[in-house]
Amino acid sequence: MNNPVEYNQVMYHLGLSKKNIAEAQYVLLPGDPGRVESIAQSFTNPKFLAKHREYTSWLAYAGDLPVLICSTGMGGPSVSICVEELAQLGVKNFIRVGTTGAIQPQIELGDLIINDAAVRLDGASKHYAPIEFPAVADLALTNILVEVAEEEKIPYHVGISVSSDTFWPGQERYDSYSGYVIRAYQGSLAEWRSLGAYNYEMETATLFIVAKVLGLRAASICGVVAQRGVSENISSADIYNRASERFIKVVHRALNKLNLRGKK
Repeated sequence: MNNPVEYNQVMYHLGLSKKNIAEAQYVLLPGDPGRVESIAQSFTNPKFLAKHREYTSWLAYAGDLPVLICSTGMGGPSVSICVEELAQLGVKNFIRVGTTGAIQPQIELGDLIINDAAVRLDGASKHYAPIEFPAVADLALTNILVEVAEEEKIPYHVGISVSSDTFWPGQERYDSYSGYVIRAYQGSLAEWRSLGAYNYEMETATLFIVAKVLGLRAASICGVVAQRGVSENISSADIYNRASERFIKVVHRALNKLNLRGKK
């Protein structure tokens, strides 16, 4: 049973209320608080709303469709808090936008990856559903992202993400302070690659599970800024900017399309 939220009630973590989100049904979820403003500025009438802990939020418009942009910080626990509180405010559609490291050799730097499912290497999602429950994206939201990427001729790939709670051992990185990866994850990158997974990141599995369990819709689109078969390092600022510009362009057009279809 849903807990009723008063119109002026401010969410503890996000600092948002129903009053200041203009009945927005859609939210874009970058991990980085520093990316929120630039995404909001790509839409119409951007307006700063709140900043608390890892959560920075703005409101903007795609046509006359109100769209929230709210950072989640890194990792599953903060994603679950964000989704829970936004759901209480009436938000129904969640699109993760961000950057990722590819693990398949055919994926190039700057390409987009639209994840239709995720491997649950996180811990937060297990508090919502048993590990046997699949982390899958909403089909309609995913399809419109694919449709726009195709129309814009932006290179993209649709596939499975590996969502890890850690940046180093869970993603089998050896350039950490200790340089050690526990045995359970030694060789895991090659295994996920052989199984056909496309990328590593840290939020998608939790987002998909929490949204599905709460009866919400979720999708994920990320720009590739590292190719794990080549280097452990994040690519240059040029690649980072190109990836960001591409996923912003896709979600912008996708939201405009959703707005127009909703009026028919």
